[in-house]
Amino acid sequence: MALRVRLKVREKEGFVDASALVNTGFETETPQLLLPLRLASALGLWPPPPEAQLLEFGTAGGPVRNYVVPNSLEVWVLSGDRVVGSVVSDAVISNVELEALINDKLAGALGIMILNPATDEWRFRDNDASVIRRTEPPRYWF
Repeated sequence: MALRVRLKVREKEGFVDASALVNTGFETETPQLLLPLRLASALGLWPPPPEAQLLEFGTAGGPVRNYVVPNSLEVWVLSGDRVVGSVVSDAVISNVELEALINDKLAGALGIMILNPATDEWRFRDNDASVIRRTEPPRYWF
């Protein structure tokens, strides 16, 4: 099982609702949201803007090169009774991934606490211990 949360993402071009996979193995120094090309396009980030940097990322499948647009997104988590955010995030544009990925720093900044990855249970850091939230269905950007 995998933990996904519902997001509202804003760039200059407007807002997009999406689900995103919380990936604590996606480690960087800043909050980052990895965007498949189609999602990046919906947000007005593809083709990449002039401020985008082409960077190499290490992955389990080997190195990949992605465009990074620093501080280009505002991100909120939407979960039932709560909206948490906004958090400013870098956009990482991938031509390989088909769903959005939240990195470790963005998950932390949004207050996401994984309780049980096997059953997809999570809560916000400031929730009462009795509150248990569940994963969202995936949204693929083909």
